[in-house]
Amino acid sequence: MRRLAALLALVLLTGCAGVTVTSISPAKYLAERRGDVLTTGRLSETAQEVLRVVGITDCRERPVACRGTLGLSAGISEEQRLSALAELWLEHALAADKAQAADETVLDAWLETARHAYAYLFFTARRPGERAFEDRQTQVRDYYNYAVQQTVTRLFKVYSATPAAQRGETLAVGGWRIATHADDLALPPDLPMPEELLPASSLRFTGLRNSYRRDGFGAELVAVLPPPADADPARPFDTTRFPAITALLRFEGSTLAGVLAGRAVQLMLYDPYRSGQAPLAGERVPLAANFTAGYGLWLARAGFATQSLRTLFGLSDGIVRPRIELMQPYDPRRRTVVMLHGLASSPEAWINVANEVLGDELLRQNYQLWQVYYPSNAPLALNQKAIREALLQTLAHFDPSGQAVASQNMVLVGHSMGGVLSRLLVSSAGERLWSLLPADPADPAAREARERLAPLLAFEPLPQVSEAIFIAAPHRGTPFAGSRLARRIANFVTLPLAMLEQIGDVTGLFGRPGPDGQEPGPQRIPNSIDNLRDTDPFVQAAAQLPISPQVRYHSIIGQADMALPRAEASDGIVPYASAHLAGAASERVLPSEHSVQEHPLAILEIRRILRESLSGPR
Repeated sequence: MRRLAALLALVLLTGCAGVTVTSISPAKYLAERRGDVLTTGRLSETAQEVLRVVGITDCRERPVACRGTLGLSAGISEEQRLSALAELWLEHALAADKAQAADETVLDAWLETARHAYAYLFFTARRPGERAFEDRQTQVRDYYNYAVQQTVTRLFKVYSATPAAQRGETLAVGGWRIATHADDLALPPDLPMPEELLPASSLRFTGLRNSYRRDGFGAELVAVLPPPADADPARPFDTTRFPAITALLRFEGSTLAGVLAGRAVQLMLYDPYRSGQAPLAGERVPLAANFTAGYGLWLARAGFATQSLRTLFGLSDGIVRPRIELMQPYDPRRRTVVMLHGLASSPEAWINVANEVLGDELLRQNYQLWQVYYPSNAPLALNQKAIREALLQTLAHFDPSGQAVASQNMVLVGHSMGGVLSRLLVSSAGERLWSLLPADPADPAAREARERLAPLLAFEPLPQVSEAIFIAAPHRGTPFAGSRLARRIANFVTLPLAMLEQIGDVTGLFGRPGPDGQEPGPQRIPNSIDNLRDTDPFVQAAAQLPISPQVRYHSIIGQADMALPRAEASDGIVPYASAHLAGAASERVLPSEHSVQEHPLAILEIRRILRESLSGPR
C-alpha cells in the first residue's frame, strides 16, 4: 500500500507540472519575433508581453481604457510603454480606416501613432544609435513611417478639397495644428497644387528590373503635377511632373512630456535627391527615399510607345521638335547625363538604363539625367541642329552664366541613330559638308543655299560635353536601311508641315533616290531612314568629321553571332564595321542584338564609364 501511495503521489505531482516545452523552426521563431499588427494584423509578441505584464489580456474590447491603463502603469520601461502604445494606436488607425470613420477620427489615430513612435525613437533614455540592431526599433520606425505616409496623403486630400481662399499656412484638423515646410524642394514657387500624392510603396511596375530605394525615416511619396496650362511653346524642356518627395513629421516639445502633450506638428517635405539626411529631434537621421517610383510612373503614363510611332509616320499627336525631359528637378551641383534614343523610339529605350543609373548611390549623388525626346523621322542634319539648340536653350535657362557644375563636363549617351546624333554634337564640321550642296559660287541659288543651310551643315562640338558613349551607333550607316523592308517603311515616313517649315524652301537641294530606288526627285527631302543607308551622302560625309579632342568617347556594340569574326559581325541591324570608332577610350562588344543598351552588361559598362569620369580627365 505504501508503494502504491508513493506511485500515485508521483503521478499527481507530474500531472501538475506548469511548463512544457516544444521545438519550433527558425522561420516560425523569426515570424513570432518580427510579426506585428502592420505585417500580420496581430499585435507583436513584444506588445503582447507588455500588456501581460500590466495585467491586460486584450485591448480590442476597450481600447481607450487599455491605452489609458498602459500609459499609467508602473513596472515597465518608457521604451516598452511607448512602443506598445504606438502599435496600439496603429491597430486603432487601421480599424478606423477600414470602418471608414470620419477623416478627423482616422487622422487623429495616425497622428497619435506617429507621435508615440516619435517619442519612443527620440525621447527615451537610450538614443536611436544604441538600439541600432534591435528588431523593436525597426518595427517602431516602420510604424512612424507608415503613419506619416497615411497622415500626409490624407491631409493632402483634405487640403485639396479646401477652397483656395480658405487655405492658410497652418492646417487645423481635430485639434491638431499642422504647418508645412518645403524649403528643400527645388520646385518653382508658383507651382500649382499636385493632382495626386501617391505612396511610392503602393506602386509596382512591370518592365523595370529593379526598384531602388533607400531605408531611413519618412514617407516615400510621388507627387503628380498637372501639365502646364500655359506652357511656352518656345521652351524646349519639360521639368519632371513626378518628383520624388520624402515627408517627415516633427512634433512640438523638447521633452517626453512636452511631445506627448502638444498638438502642434511640422510637416517637412524633402527632395531625396538633394538631401540624404534631415534633422529630427536633435538627431541627424537618414531620409527614406524611392528613386524608381516617379520615373516608372512617368513612363507608365507618358504614352511614348504610340506617340513615337505617330511621329515616325508624320501623323497628328506626334512631335515635330526635340524636348529635353528632366528626370529630376534641376540641380546645379550635379553633372548632366544626356540620353538620346534611336529611330522610331522614345525615352522608353532607356527604361532600365536610367533606372540603374539612378539606383547607383555614387552616380545619383553626382549626376542628373536628361533625356532627349526628338522626332526620329527628321533628317539627321535637322535633328542635330534642333537638339543642339534645345540643349543650349535649356542650359541657358537654368544656368545663364554657364558656371554651374551641371553645365560642365556633360556626358552624351546615344543609342543607334541617337549615337550618330551624339557624335555630330561633339564633331567639327567646318566646311566639310558643303560638298553636299551645289558647288558653283556664281550661282545665286547655291549662295542662298549655303546661307540658309549653314546652321544645318556648319557646326562645332558642344563645349559643355567632355564624354560620350555611343551604343550600337551606325556611324557609317547600315545596309539594313536600304533593305526592301526598310524601304517599304520609308514609303510611309512623312515629314509634317511644321517640321518642313524649320527647313525652309530647300527641297530642291536635297535630291535623293526615292524610297524604292527611283531617280532623284527635286521635291523629296530625305527622312531619317534615308540618312541611315550606308550609301547616303550625308552619313558618309558625317562619318569623316573629327571628334573634339576634348571629348573622351566610348563604344558599346552588340554582336548577334559571337562566332563570326568582327569584320563580318553585326547586331542584326548595324554592322560592327559601322559602329566601331578608332580612337575610342574603350570599346565593349557584347553578345546581343540591336537593343544592346538594355543588356545588363551594357548597363554595367555605362555605370563604369560614368564612375571613372568622376575622377577627372585622363
